[in-house]
Amino acid sequence: MRVMNLLAASVLAVVAFAPQAALARGDKPTVAVTEFDNQSGAGWWRGGVGWELAGMLSNELSATGAFKVLEREQIRAVLDEQNLAASGRVAAGTGAKIGQLTGAQFLVTGTVTAYEEETASTGGGISFGGVSLGGSSEKAYLAVDLRVINATTGEVDFSRTIEGTSKGGGMSVGLYRGGFGGTLESQNKTPAGKAIRAALVEITDYLECVMVKQTDRCMREYEAKEDARRERTRGALDLE
Repeated sequence: MRVMNLLAASVLAVVAFAPQAALARGDKPTVAVTEFDNQSGAGWWRGGVGWELAGMLSNELSATGAFKVLEREQIRAVLDEQNLAASGRVAAGTGAKIGQLTGAQFLVTGTVTAYEEETASTGGGISFGGVSLGGSSEKAYLAVDLRVINATTGEVDFSRTIEGTSKGGGMSVGLYRGGFGGTLESQNKTPAGKAIRAALVEITDYLECVMVKQTDRCMREYEAKEDARRERTRGALDLE
């Protein structure tokens, strides 16, 4: 019996560390992007936007060629089954486990925690909650709390606050390869839309760094960005 217990424990350990072993071998990580949450009060956030952002990030990750990305509808179906299990309408212990049913090694979750828009007004324009009135919006800022959860162990393997900014009609970083549709289509050329694109590019680059490339150079780059972000946050706090 003791031998069997030790064998079972060894098997569980292998399963739990399978995602990390895959990364070490250089295999493409298999990821599932779940619905984004919103805690920012942004005026452009309406029903369905959370899944739209998840789909846009999935497209961006897939376009890099560095990840295996699961389809949004597949993830939604599993989450719906999990909600059914949580309701008590199925037998205890038989609910869907997303890592088992989809083959996902990692779940990528995002929460929009801050959105700010600055209006350069020529006639008394103001901006409130991401909606501009009587002015010309020039700058926008978006912050996303990102987590990468090990689908087997449930532990958070990677986490970072990612920022996206737009100003002067442009983006702060790289090239966005996707497109806007659905509810967000109206934001395609707005400061909000440009800040969203910038954040998605930065999220993609960060995940490729820590999950695929894992080079000292890119790791140092993101550590420096995180230090700078934390320093700006400290400077903005009123500690009196």
